[in-house]
Amino acid sequence: MSDTRPDPSVMSGVIPYLGLSGRAGEALAFYERAFGATGTQTMPDPSDPARLMHGQTIVNGGALMLTDHGMADAPAGGPMQGGHLQLVVGDGRTWWDRAVAAGCTIEMPYERQFWGDDWGLLRDPFGIRWAILQPGPAAMEAA
Repeated sequence: MSDTRPDPSVMSGVIPYLGLSGRAGEALAFYERAFGATGTQTMPDPSDPARLMHGQTIVNGGALMLTDHGMADAPAGGPMQGGHLQLVVGDGRTWWDRAVAAGCTIEMPYERQFWGDDWGLLRDPFGIRWAILQPGPAAMEAA
């Protein structure tokens, strides 16, 4: 990992830290393609350089961290139990189409919802669920 630190504004709030049982490096590369992740940094596990002790990237202005450490007994690519990662963006269709083209599967179609926003739910190849939300017209007018 380089000595360059991410912008402090990225390293605030709640930061998801995902354990991916030997697939963290693969996931980081996928998130670059699917979600436009940038600033990816990795730290290999000293006892097994093929695994990541720590990896981090920036998705939609926020930090996302991943590891293979401590996950030797976890099933590879097992689905995330409950919850999802939500991306609130101004161009939801673009984000949605890029993620689907990269290999995410659709769980709920991206469309206008009863509450007024455009929203859909995807699952990535690692079992992580992602929602894409574009605020609807009412939310944009209130801002």
